Amino acid sequence: MGYQLLNKDFNDILNQLKSEYKIYGPKRFENKGRFSDTDVIGYGEIDKLEDIVLDEKTYFSPKEIIYPIRQTLFYFTEDEVKVPDAPEDKVIVFLRPCDINGIKRLDTIFLENGPYKDVYYERLREKVKFFMIECTEGFDSCFCVSMNSNKTHDYAVAIRFNEENVLIDLKDRDLLEYFENYGKAEEFTPEYIKENKAKVSIPYPEKVTNEMFEHEVWQEYTRRCIGCGRCNTSCITCSCFTMQDVYYDANKKVGERRRVWASCQIDVFTNMAGGHGFREKQGQRMRFKTMHKINDFYKRFGFHMCVGCGRCDDVCPEYISFSKCINKLYSIVEEGNNDEK
Repeated sequence: MGYQLLNKDFNDILNQLKSEYKIYGPKRFENKGRFSDTDVIGYGEIDKLEDIVLDEKTYFSPKEIIYPIRQTLFYFTEDEVKVPDAPEDKVIVFLRPCDINGIKRLDTIFLENGPYKDVYYERLREKVKFFMIECTEGFDSCFCVSMNSNKTHDYAVAIRFNEENVLIDLKDRDLLEYFENYGKAEEFTPEYIKENKAKVSIPYPEKVTNEMFEHEVWQEYTRRCIGCGRCNTSCITCSCFTMQDVYYDANKKVGERRRVWASCQIDVFTNMAGGHGFREKQGQRMRFKTMHKINDFYKRFGFHMCVGCGRCDDVCPEYISFSKCINKLYSIVEEGNNDEK
């Protein structure tokens, strides 16, 4: 069902929805940027339409709403273990098609990658409704069209933001009561971006041989990457975590076990018992990440893990471009070009 709503009416609807949902969207956090007196665009709770930032890309993805940076799995004492209660709040998230497709990748990892579902992820994920922001232009570093993640129909509501009004496509009947008394009926079908400024060509997985894993191209990233892990924390599809036991001061036998985001680019990621570590060079870590994003995941599930949001390019302090890395691999694998430039 399509509607046209004045901005003030849409704000009234948001205010009513807040009685039942926590509402998140891309917003500005003042003086929280990487340099002094700079802002950062991230995801946080919003109250009104004017809080949503549409003309700048978010530094972080909305991933942490359903997959928290730190998440308590259970509390323990000397005698028992208790799993924390599931959060009761339902959630609405304003996000773009690439991020909805990114969450599909997280769904695949946590809910479909094996015989058991991750219940901690599932009980947050099932409470979420997507309000899709129509995206027809993208940003300079986006390459979602190349990754086939520029379109989606997996949303409760799709929205086109105009200066004085919004157009919506309402698919979720559970939300009809909030919208039916506002605005006027108007057919609306969201449009999607058709071409990005950045483009990638992905080598066919069957052509990626073992020789590619030892190629000298990875040495460039050993020289350049500093192993900070920003690319992973900004990525909508990275899902790795480590475990952390926290003991309370009063009694060292009482505490909690948490899972915490981890990064395949940092030094301790591959550490094992006995002090053994693997992929010690940064180029080896870049190879692991790249092959997972555009090769291994595809072989298992039939679509690529990377969605082309370009955030990893945006946040890298060494200006390493993942899209250019993909194109280098294509050039080597498909065209036999060993030029590293």
